[in-house]
Amino acid sequence: MSKNEKLVQAITSRDEDFARWYTDICLRAELCSYSSVRGCIILRPYGYAIWELITAELDRRFKETGHQNVMMPLFIPEGLLQKEKDHVEGFAPEVAWVTHGGEEKLQERLCVRPTSETLFCDHYAEIIESWRDLPKLYNQWVSVVRWEKTTRPFLRTREFFWQEGHTAHATAEEAVKETLDMLELYAEFYENALAMPVLRGLKSESEKFAGAVNTYTVEAMMHDGKALQAGTTHYLGDGFAKAFNIVYTDKDNTLRHVHQTSWGISSRSIGGLIMVHGDDDGLVLPPAVAPYQVVIVPIAQHKEGVLEEAKKLSERLKALGLRVLLDDSDRMPGWKFSEHEMKGVPLRLEVGPRDIAEGRCIAVSRDNREKLELPLENVDTTVPELLEALHQRILLRAKKSLEARIVDRNDWESFVETMNTVPGFIRAPWCGEEACEARVKEETTATSRCLIDGELPEGSHCVVCGKPARHMVYWGKAY
Repeated sequence: MSKNEKLVQAITSRDEDFARWYTDICLRAELCSYSSVRGCIILRPYGYAIWELITAELDRRFKETGHQNVMMPLFIPEGLLQKEKDHVEGFAPEVAWVTHGGEEKLQERLCVRPTSETLFCDHYAEIIESWRDLPKLYNQWVSVVRWEKTTRPFLRTREFFWQEGHTAHATAEEAVKETLDMLELYAEFYENALAMPVLRGLKSESEKFAGAVNTYTVEAMMHDGKALQAGTTHYLGDGFAKAFNIVYTDKDNTLRHVHQTSWGISSRSIGGLIMVHGDDDGLVLPPAVAPYQVVIVPIAQHKEGVLEEAKKLSERLKALGLRVLLDDSDRMPGWKFSEHEMKGVPLRLEVGPRDIAEGRCIAVSRDNREKLELPLENVDTTVPELLEALHQRILLRAKKSLEARIVDRNDWESFVETMNTVPGFIRAPWCGEEACEARVKEETTATSRCLIDGELPEGSHCVVCGKPARHMVYWGKAY
C-alpha cells in the first residue's frame, strides 16, 4: 500500500460516521492535538494559522467600525462576579476556581475568566465620568475557560479562544444599534470570509445570555443537518451598569447609567468550517482563511529548469499578496496532492517539463478537482479569479444545503416525527411559553435556535399547544 493510499484511508467517510470523520480531519490535517489537560486541545501551527487569519479578518472589521482592542485580567474575584445575580447564576456550573496561590489558601476565590462582563464593568465604572467619555467601544482577543463535561475539538473545549466585545453607550437606542450592527458584521464575515451562510435572529428568554436583556445569534447549518451557534451579540441594557454603578454626567448635568453590549465569535468557527465545507478527502478552505491559498507542485522536479520555473511562479504569485507554498519536498507528486487536499489548500498548480515547454501550468481547484491549463503569462489575473470562483461555489453549495434543510411544520405530530427523523431546521410558530419550548427539548432534544418574527403569518398557532403564536422560530438540534 502506498503512502498516498494510507493518507486518504485515514479519514472515515462522512456518511459512515460523521463524528469520526470530523475528528479524523482535525487530527490528520494537523489542526490540533489532544493535550494532557483533559478537555483542552493544542492548536498546531496549521490550525493556529487558520485562527490567525480569522482573527485578522474580524479585527480589521472591528477597527473599521471604531472599536479598540484591550486586554483584561485572566482572573475575576468571586465578589466581583457575584455583583450581577443573573450573570453569576448562569455561569456557575461552568466556572473553574483558583483557591490557592502557591501553598497559601486565598482569602477570596478567583474565577478563571469564563467571560469578562464583570471585569469590563469594574473598569468602566472607574474611567467613565461624562457623556464625552462615551461610547466606549472595546474588544479583546483572549482564551476563556468553561468546565464542559463533554468536549470535542474546536466545538466544545474547556479552554477556547475568542474575541469578546464590550461596549458602553449613553442611550439604550445606541446600545441596541450596536448590538444589531455587530450581528450584521458577524453575518457578513461568515459569508464573505468563511463562505458560510447563516440565519440570524433573536434568542428566546431561556436561551439568551445570562444577564442580557436580549441575545441575538447567527446560526449555521452543518453538513449533518445540525445547527452551530456561530456567534452571539447581547444587549445588556443598564442592569450591569446599576450593579457596578457605571454612571456618567449627561449634557444637562444629570447622572445617568450607561447602556451596554457584549458580543463574541470563538474558535468553534474552525469546527464550522470543517463541517460545512469538508469532504471525504479532508478540509476545503475558503481562500480568505487558508494558510496557503496556492500550492505549487513541481512535476519531475529533478529535471533541469523545473524547480527554477516553479520558484519564479511562486514569487510572481507572492508579489500579488497571495499566500503560496512551493512544495519542493522529495515526496512523490501523488502524495503531495493528497496531503494538500487533506489540508484544504484552495488551488494547486502543477508545473512539469512539458508544461514549461508549452508555457503553461495545470490548475486544480480543491472543491471540484477541475483541471485547467493556464498560460503562465496570464497567471497574475487567472489565479485570483480561480480563488474567487472557488469561494462563490462553496458559498452557493452551502446556501443550497441550508435552504434544502429548512422545512415548515404546523402540527405537533409531524413536528416531532420530522425532528426525530430528518436532519435540519424546522420553521414553526410558537406561543412564547417556556413550557412549550421545554416540551420540544424534552421530546426531541431540539432547541429554539432563533426567532424570526417577520416571517410569522397572521393567524398562526403554536406548533406545540395550538394557542395563538407570537413568534416564528427556527428549531433544530445543535452542537
